[in-house]
Amino acid sequence: MKIFLSLFLLFIGIYTVSAQVQTPIQKAVNDAYMVTRMAEKFHVQPKPLDDAFSNSMFGVLLLKLDDEKIYFTQQDIAALSKYQFQLDDLVKAKQSTFLQLLTTLYKQRIQQVDTMVENICKQPFNATFKEQLTVVEDTTYASNTAVQRLKIYKLMKLAVVQNIASYLANAKPTFNQKKFTDSIEPILRRKVQTAVKRPIKKLLQHPNNIDVEIGNSYCEAIAECYDPHSAYFSLDAKANFESELGKKPSRFGFALNEDENGKAIISDLAPGSSAYKSGQLNKGDKITGVQWEGQEKVDVSDKDAAIVNDLFNNHSQDKMTLTVKKADGSTRQVTLQRQVIDNGEEDDKVKSFILKGEKAIGYISLPAFYEDWEDQDNGVKGCANDVAKEILKLKKENIEGLIIDVRYNGGGSLQEAIDLAGIFIDAGPVGQINDKASKVYTLKDMNRGTIFDGPLAIMVNGYSASASEMLAGTLQDYNRAVIVGTPTFGKATAQTVLPMDTTISLDESNRNKRADSYLKLTINRLYRVNGTTAQTTGVVPDVLLPDVLSARAKREADEKQALIVQRIDANKYYKPNAPLNIAALKTAAATEVATSKAFADIISRTKKIEAYKQPKDQSLLLADIIQQRKSNASIDDDDEEAEEAPKKDSIKAPFTIINHAFETKRLEADSNQKAMNNGWKDYLLADPYLQAVYKLLLLMK
Repeated sequence: MKIFLSLFLLFIGIYTVSAQVQTPIQKAVNDAYMVTRMAEKFHVQPKPLDDAFSNSMFGVLLLKLDDEKIYFTQQDIAALSKYQFQLDDLVKAKQSTFLQLLTTLYKQRIQQVDTMVENICKQPFNATFKEQLTVVEDTTYASNTAVQRLKIYKLMKLAVVQNIASYLANAKPTFNQKKFTDSIEPILRRKVQTAVKRPIKKLLQHPNNIDVEIGNSYCEAIAECYDPHSAYFSLDAKANFESELGKKPSRFGFALNEDENGKAIISDLAPGSSAYKSGQLNKGDKITGVQWEGQEKVDVSDKDAAIVNDLFNNHSQDKMTLTVKKADGSTRQVTLQRQVIDNGEEDDKVKSFILKGEKAIGYISLPAFYEDWEDQDNGVKGCANDVAKEILKLKKENIEGLIIDVRYNGGGSLQEAIDLAGIFIDAGPVGQINDKASKVYTLKDMNRGTIFDGPLAIMVNGYSASASEMLAGTLQDYNRAVIVGTPTFGKATAQTVLPMDTTISLDESNRNKRADSYLKLTINRLYRVNGTTAQTTGVVPDVLLPDVLSARAKREADEKQALIVQRIDANKYYKPNAPLNIAALKTAAATEVATSKAFADIISRTKKIEAYKQPKDQSLLLADIIQQRKSNASIDDDDEEAEEAPKKDSIKAPFTIINHAFETKRLEADSNQKAMNNGWKDYLLADPYLQAVYKLLLLMK
């Protein structure tokens, strides 16, 4: 069930007009037409602007404006549906008939809902009154305003009662539940009311914003119908995209953005920063709590990126513990140190360890693919070069195998993925790319020789995407590494951001000129050297391990507009190594899974999640919700403490973890970094996946 308190507002700002003044609706119809013209010219697989496109656009637009179906009624949808298969014609003709109707209805409905919320919250929510929110109520538009009000009431009551339950779930039997509930209910009711009204208030305070929001959503819906990664950017949206909520890291080494629910998530990690070197943070992690040293923890699970960013910037403490929720639902507490002035060292951006057991195995964590922005031709400060440096340090410790961990690594620089694959294979093709004209270009490793030729494993999961998939796919095709984990995300396309201007060309410098609107378009398809593609299918590991992400993760294939890409011919210069003994590794992994309590728990939790995901009626009775939380403690998406990170003593590791000599010496002079390093070691010692991969490498030669 969706979280009710998350609404649709993204990228709202002060509208900027061009030299020729246009109304927001006029600008929207003009931009909508331009989106389709630019997509026809530049998109790698443009779709025909026909009735099928119109139908898709209609559905996407309604979802963007009213994803929880609380604003529009069935009568509204019936009125709007007259245009369901005509939007393509309206876009071509630059007509605003539908937009005007949509805007008028939307203004009326959000004002009505604002009043409804105000009136609903005048009375307490009775947590002991037995009623339920049905699946039908939750997933359909209300038949009339009375039913609409009842639905909103139930959704708000559910949010309040769930908050009460979160306080009471672990209370002692002697705790006075009724007294506590009566005292906290008014506080939570006001909190829910404020959260629900906040996005409405932003629109109603500036009436012109509604026209702008509708117009932007209209154009965004068109762009998204071409594929999930194409997007329309208003001028404000692009500014936000490149502002402090996007590319500027905080002093702890991460940047913030917002997820589809408007909640703060990590959007980027600064190489070499405290956040990056912690090894436990990744792009997409949801921030749920912040605790400054010596102070109480602050719950930020319902805060947007701007509020959380201000919290970081306006605090003087140098150390904090960040609580994040990973994509698999688990929570991690990561202690970070505020960044200090750069000391000029460039050798400590990538984190590595030595797993010391029957054999010494190197381990390298790579949370993201970063590149050398100052010298992209040589890439001396890119992640591939940094990984190479780290491998040289590990080789001095006589490692007999190497693990590279790109779990949760959502990608980054494609060139760095090419370069990184190249340090493990001799010179040759490492991938292929083609454009709209289906012309195939070879992505090559230009440098002969390898830096490490021992047993190699790549750890992946459902959130390993893009550049991570290029690395894993290439090394798999060459039989150079065993890929272990779950199928990757499945994104094998490349995008570029263009000004809204059909006269530009992809290879011209004027594509970077300033405009009133911008368009991110998918312009290339990526292929593996064997001619297959990771698009929608992902990279399927040689050795599969059970993972809750198989139940939780949303992959490219789940997107309705995902591009379906056909394979091409294998590169004629691609010459794979001799096959690895994958069968023996699969047998060993199966034994590990069958005898591991950790994997038994993972399998059990995955089954619970699958059952939990099935739509069902939701009780609004406090006692039922408390019981539900207890029985679903490991799978409840709204429970911050649902899945704690494993404890270091919970699983007996077949190795100890040490640092290489260079890192050991560096840590001696920095107590804060040493503490972070120990925390990272503890987490790895309890990681059942790392232990399984270590045992597989013991079998490889």
